Amino acid sequence: MVGKSNSVRPAGAGAANPGATSASGAGAGSDSGRATSGRSGSATAWIVSAGVFVVNLDLFIVNVAVPALATSFDGSSLASLSWVLNAYAIVFAALLVATGRLADRYGHRRGFLLGLAVFTVASALCAVAPGVGWLVAARALQAAGAAALMPTSLALLLVATPAERRPRAIRSWAAIGGIAAGLGPVVGGVLVEADWRWVFLVNVPIGMAGLVFGARLLPADRPDRGGPLPDLAGAVLLTLAIGSLALGLVKAEAWGWSSGRVLGSLAAAVILAAAFWLRSGRHPVPIVELPLLRVPAFAFATLAALLFTVAFAAMLLTSVLWCQQVWGYSAIRTGLAIAPGPLVVPVLAVASGPVVRRLGAGRTAAAGCLLFAGGLVWWALALGTAPHYAAAFLPGMLVTGVGVGFALPTLVGAAATALPPGRFATGSAVTTMARQTGAVLGVAVMVGLIGEPRTAEAALTAFRHGWLTAAAVAALAVAAALALSRPAPAAA
Repeated sequence: MVGKSNSVRPAGAGAANPGATSASGAGAGSDSGRATSGRSGSATAWIVSAGVFVVNLDLFIVNVAVPALATSFDGSSLASLSWVLNAYAIVFAALLVATGRLADRYGHRRGFLLGLAVFTVASALCAVAPGVGWLVAARALQAAGAAALMPTSLALLLVATPAERRPRAIRSWAAIGGIAAGLGPVVGGVLVEADWRWVFLVNVPIGMAGLVFGARLLPADRPDRGGPLPDLAGAVLLTLAIGSLALGLVKAEAWGWSSGRVLGSLAAAVILAAAFWLRSGRHPVPIVELPLLRVPAFAFATLAALLFTVAFAAMLLTSVLWCQQVWGYSAIRTGLAIAPGPLVVPVLAVASGPVVRRLGAGRTAAAGCLLFAGGLVWWALALGTAPHYAAAFLPGMLVTGVGVGFALPTLVGAAATALPPGRFATGSAVTTMARQTGAVLGVAVMVGLIGEPRTAEAALTAFRHGWLTAAAVAALAVAAALALSRPAPAAA
């Protein structure tokens, strides 16, 4: 089980023996081989794909629903509604590694099914929420289910995949998010036109089907019940740290950047983050296994993924708000306007393999981040208050979509394959945790920058500042991705 030791072997140490027992719940090589044969491997792939799909679909649908939520809940402010997005991302980030470790201890099949059940029930609770507070609470519960589902899904998939096909399996797993991204805006627009509550109800039948077939078809694994429990107190510290940071950023405009409440929130975030870091270095089963960050390829890929997701979350929120609040688009028209960008992601996520082999993961991801930044700069320069979709909005959306297709799956794959098989589950959980933290920061920064503009010109200025800020963060991701191309020091 991960966490019994804080030492990390170089990736080559585990790669030399792909059939070895891993901390992701894989059994011996023979067990893994049986999981890949016949219907078992295909059934596992389809079931875990359904779980990953519904979790990713939920992200894009809920973003499209934000303006409708403001109308339904008596004109709630963007700062209040941002917690519908951020509560999910914060809880998801904080619990992801802990639930992955618990799944190592009690079984990945059990963890996947429990996570899917919690996510499905919480989706139903979101749909009947009578107010913003109830919706935020239900979203937090939904995130807890997603946190159990995501790392176990990849662990189950990798166990069911021969070692030589794992890089492609990882890219396909990441591409599922791209498929959900492509469908999410359009599906969300259609559902919001009927009622925003259908945004959450759509998860229920998919979740129930996954539970029925998963209970019958997912392979059993061999959990490791030995060793201490994961650092649940560390998860609380991480939740509070990210929440305090998001609070300070979201409320900066309303409270004032120099106000005591904003400065206090930011100071609390720093103190809590420091306490979390110290605890992670001392606990036998920490939320973040610090020696993982000493593997250069993993550290740089995870940092690049965090920065890129800050820019991605900012792009997604601002594109929805721009279309609906500035150009006056309906929810379904907004979904159709956004869809072309996400639709190119799964195609590139699968087809970019030859590019990665030719240029390397670092250069490929850096090119994707640079394209993404270029799409945001295009919006800042080309968009105006008068709607010009084909000439102004669509080019930026397509360029950002190409950037996501090259950058995100490549970074996820680079982080996973930088570690030995025994760290697949933990490594993927840390990378996904970093991405969710980036999503919180992206939403919080955009809410702080955009605020509540009262005129179209004020909105244009605010959105331009937001897009240029997100482009600058994507440029930082370029630098982190290029570091993947540097040769690792001999000591590493």
